[in-house]
Amino acid sequence: MGKSKKKKRVFSAHEVANFCDVVNQTAINWIRQGHLEAYTTPGGQYRVYADVLAKFMQNQGMRMPDEVREILAEQAKIEQVLIVDDDQALNDLIKQFLDKRYPDFKVNQALDGYDAGRAILEQRPDVVILDINLPGVDGYKLTRQIKADENLSRPIVVAITGMDDPDVEGRAREAGVDGFIKKPIDLESLPGLIEELAENRSVRPE
Repeated sequence: MGKSKKKKRVFSAHEVANFCDVVNQTAINWIRQGHLEAYTTPGGQYRVYADVLAKFMQNQGMRMPDEVREILAEQAKIEQVLIVDDDQALNDLIKQFLDKRYPDFKVNQALDGYDAGRAILEQRPDVVILDINLPGVDGYKLTRQIKADENLSRPIVVAITGMDDPDVEGRAREAGVDGFIKKPIDLESLPGLIEELAENRSVRPE
């Protein structure tokens, strides 16, 4: 499968400055001072995701550029879902449920870390449903890699966990997990969670 056709979701400090109608150094200062979240490319350049920029601008009372709104609206669309769980029965059950609920989605499966890594690169999923305690795989590390890969569309990550432990949720949130479903899984709650997380990626007009 080729690369995602969705618009890019990262902006340079210069682009951020243009959107916010400030000089380039001001945008850089926001980033360096921790006011605006960004990551650094291997070449040392700052990059800001569209949804992060949108939330920043909204919090600052700035007008949202149409280009950013369009990207966010596109980012909220879900076409590809990847389920990563070594429990074949549970993996199949989730797939069957989502196939029936969302016939337009392409729902794929991975049973281990190797398959997950390959599938993420090839399929560019919009949603990853991930067993955070997958044997032999650091689910937290995998989530960080997913979120940091600018070639992906910054997919929503929903963690499956059987542990009712605040520390697990805290670590997962810090790694970039967007939502949780706990075992035993209530499948009927999954669509609402996915739709809520997708909607949160867009910024509504005030």
